[in-house]
Amino acid sequence: MLRGRGGAPWQPPPLAALAQVLRLEPGRRADVVCPLRRLERCLAPGARPAAFALFRPALAQLQRAEALFRPRGAARYAGAAVRAGHAPPPALPEVCFVGRSNVGKSSLIRALFSLTPEVEVRVSKTPGHTKKMNFFNVGKYFTLVDMPGYGYHAPQDFVEMVEAYLQERQNLKRTFLLVDGLVGLQKTDHIGIEMLEEFGIPYVLVVTKIDRASKGLLLKNVLDIQQFVEEKTQGCFPQLFLVSSVEFSGIHLLRCFIAHVTGNLPIAETN
Repeated sequence: MLRGRGGAPWQPPPLAALAQVLRLEPGRRADVVCPLRRLERCLAPGARPAAFALFRPALAQLQRAEALFRPRGAARYAGAAVRAGHAPPPALPEVCFVGRSNVGKSSLIRALFSLTPEVEVRVSKTPGHTKKMNFFNVGKYFTLVDMPGYGYHAPQDFVEMVEAYLQERQNLKRTFLLVDGLVGLQKTDHIGIEMLEEFGIPYVLVVTKIDRASKGLLLKNVLDIQQFVEEKTQGCFPQLFLVSSVEFSGIHLLRCFIAHVTGNLPIAETN
């Protein structure tokens, strides 16, 4: 039995596990699993973007994905690197998370690993705390990489570190670029997107901190980002992923998508 501090039996945070979510009433359950559905109901009739519903896995698929993130999956911290050449061997399919400093990147990764207490993801109140590329192996299935934040608090060698990794890492399957749901796309986000587009790297936009934004503000920002993706990008997955690392909204769906893009969970996409 896993033990927490003081020797008490360890329990996952509320709603971190699907079993907890399934105890909610159906409407609330659907909103936690896929927060886009809540916003979808706010759209005018006939104005429902098709991209809102591209990735909608079944419950059994969500459960299979969650199993990868549980203790028996042997998730562990695999090391850090300040240069692409110093990274752990590319033995597994890999996904990486990038975003502006203070966008909630480390908090999101900690939420993804919330069912695996032996994996410690440090979260700091100081923007730009992550100065290295941190690698986490999820059993024999895939590796997740926490990249330094870009923007004002980025490390001095950010470009050399991150661009080299993105261009040279042959086992990289998808890059997740985080956008703050409170403020929407910022100038630095556009720079990050332009970098990924230039390199021809497939990526996904993840909207963070959705619990802190009003429904109206979040809907406006999501629709603006969705329009940008449709009109200005080539390599971005059309569906946005909305998450709250506090309420665990969208975390289960994101786990499932990570399992899917790393080849561990075949699911038919509708795009």
